[in-house]
Formats: sequence, structure tokens, C-alpha cells
Amino acid sequence: MNPSLINDLTIRPYLKLVIVGGCGGIGRALALEALRQKMHVTILDLPESIERYRVEGVEHFSLDAKDPDSVERAMTQAAQLLGGIDACVNLVGFMAAPQSLASTSLETWQDVIHGNLDAAFYISRSVLPLLHRSDRASLVHIASGLGAWARPNFGAYGPAKAGIILLTKQLALENSPSVRVNAVAPGAVDTAFLRGGTGRSDEQRASSLDTASYGQVVPLGRIAVPKDIVGPVMFLLSEAAAYMTGQTLHVNGGTYMP
Repeated sequence: MNPSLINDLTIRPYLKLVIVGGCGGIGRALALEALRQKMHVTILDLPESIERYRVEGVEHFSLDAKDPDSVERAMTQAAQLLGGIDACVNLVGFMAAPQSLASTSLETWQDVIHGNLDAAFYISRSVLPLLHRSDRASLVHIASGLGAWARPNFGAYGPAKAGIILLTKQLALENSPSVRVNAVAPGAVDTAFLRGGTGRSDEQRASSLDTASYGQVVPLGRIAVPKDIVGPVMFLLSEAAAYMTGQTLHVNGGTYMP
């Protein structure tokens, strides 16, 4: 391969990256890859998640993504530590137990919307002024294929992730050309998320999803693992994606092809 092409596909050294929700399975894999690529990384997450799943070699700050003041404080701490922020990846989110919208309680609806869509808004609002100070700024939200492909019994989660996809487009328009804003929409990934979320479950507990059976219906023959999502996220952060904004990359092994 042409060495110049290899250089084009890598992130310039010392990119200052904040990963919100970085103690989850995808977040930890992303942090380790970012460290491998010589990036300065800070993780923001719930205190209990940091206590259980701290990533070695990375500074962590606690936050509650449902609380805009908490998000603002943690983002400010991260920016002060890093000396600015070039990139932010938002991995915050959780799914309630499977149920139809008709059977979804008001409390569950508000909790899921608040913990996914509202949190994405709080994180975006907090980090964007900092990103505008960078000459290579990028914000990546993690959405879901369920935000574009309606399936039964996903209650409030699908609408919340649909909101994040549109939020991504809106932010991309409003912050161009200074900040690129994109999203990655995974299918099912074999992490604690399938057990209720990193801060809500034990990663060793059996998944609510039969991963073997799920893999059999995926065109690529298996369920995703964290590194399958890390690659697309790193691409969107890189100069190889310099002409991309407002886009959603669907990463699902071929189960959904928009």
C-alpha cells in the first residue's frame, strides 16, 4: 500500500479526545485504540462505572449525563486537563426492558428519552464551544439502527435514537464548517449494554439476547463485538472523513441496509 495513503487514514498525533460513557465495552475498546494511536484521552462516566471499569493510562471524571450541570462540570475538567478538546465521542445510552409503546409507562418513556436523547443534547451543548476552538474538531454520537428501522417492542429506545440521528444532522448544519458532526448506528453488540447497561448490570451476566441465534440471521454470520464499532468511529474522527458531516454510518453486519 502507498505509504501516503496510510498516513491519510490515520489520525494526526496528539488529538485530544473525550469519550463520554467510555467505561462501557465499546468505550474501553475505543480508548485503548485511541491510546495506541498516540491520542490524549479522557473518559467521562458514572462514578460506579469508573470504579468497576477504569481504563489504565486514562484520566477519568465522573458525571451524570442526565444532569446538564454535571455534564458541564465534567467537560470543563476534561478540557482543562487536556488543554482543549479536538474530538468527542458520545456513547451514553441504555435500553429498557422490551415492551411495546402502548405498554410503556410514562416513567419509563421519560427515563429512556432523558438518558439517551436529552443526554446527547446536554453533551453536545457542553462540548461544542470547546470544539470550535480546535482546527480539526469532530463530534460523534452513537445512535442505533433502531433509530431508522422500526422494530416491535423497543418502546422509547427507537424514538430516542431516531432523535439522536436528527440531532446529529441539525448540529452538523449549525456548526459547519468548523465542527464535523456524525453518528455511528450499530446493530446489536455483545457488551453489557445487552444486559441493561454498564452502570446497571454485570458484564458476566447472561445476555437477554440469544447471541448465537442472532448471529445466524446476520448476513456476516455473527453478532458485533466492540472493535467492529471502534473502526468506524475512528474513521469519522480521522482526516480520511474530512469531507463528511451530518452522516450516520450503519454498522450491523448487513441486517439493515438503508
